[in-house]
Amino acid sequence: MKTTRHATYNLNYHIVWIPKYRQSVLAGEVADRVESIIHEIADDKGLDTQDLAIQPDHVHLFVSSPPKHSPALLANWFKGISSRKYNHRHADHDGEKIQWARGYYASTAAHVSQETVEQYIQNQEEYA
Repeated sequence: MKTTRHATYNLNYHIVWIPKYRQSVLAGEVADRVESIIHEIADDKGLDTQDLAIQPDHVHLFVSSPPKHSPALLANWFKGISSRKYNHRHADHDGEKIQWARGYYASTAAHVSQETVEQYIQNQEEYA
């Protein structure tokens, strides 16, 4: 359990998003840079990254957040900030830029255990 000044919580979200046109651009050094940026965003926002798997054509993030942050806000933060930071730091021209598709998948770990979600994410790494 985690606490804020006014709440005790255990909110864990599984968020998945894809690059625009589901292009397989998240490999090698690009994946490493995106992973670093996602951890940086979580640290800046005071979130706890439980697990993260970056596949060539999608990102799985398992993150714990205080109740004041909606899953939509979390997805927008991770997608928007990661794209801006990556493109600013590492993309010299348009062909190197990361763009995320508009949608995302979000679920809570309420109906499954945290271990189940972590195991699922780890199993995804075998298919990379």
